[in-house]
Amino acid sequence: MTPAIKLAKQLGLDYQLHEYRHDNSATSYGLEAAEKLGVTAAQVFKTLVVATETGALAVAIVPVDTTLNFKKMAKALSCKKVQMADPKQVARSTGYVLGGVSPLGQKKRLTTVIDVSAQVQPTIYVSAGRRGLEIELPPKQLAEVLNACFVDIADS
Repeated sequence: MTPAIKLAKQLGLDYQLHEYRHDNSATSYGLEAAEKLGVTAAQVFKTLVVATETGALAVAIVPVDTTLNFKKMAKALSCKKVQMADPKQVARSTGYVLGGVSPLGQKKRLTTVIDVSAQVQPTIYVSAGRRGLEIELPPKQLAEVLNACFVDIADS
């Protein structure tokens, strides 16, 4: 059981787990999840960790078929610029490996921004803490748990 699942259970979240066989040759973990779970890519969200110019880390949650707009994310965080965080730093801070980073149950709670497109979905899928395991839950519930805000941070 991952820290994400433990937290979801502990908080009594309205969630469902979805497991699939992860293919190590997959180039996009998120698109692989959407395909194997039979849901639209717009409903599956990837968890990205960025670093600000001061070195502070933050989490961006965007649909797997989009890219994070760094300028929009920086504006959401009220800073000048952001870039993808170093993978080793991500693992140390979150406790998860790339491709399995969940927004839930991270070692250190980071400021989190969820793309506005999540609000039109009844539920969204995010990593449950390892490759091949997704947790489905209402986006509003995810935002409440993470104290996250919804902002336009993705580009098609």
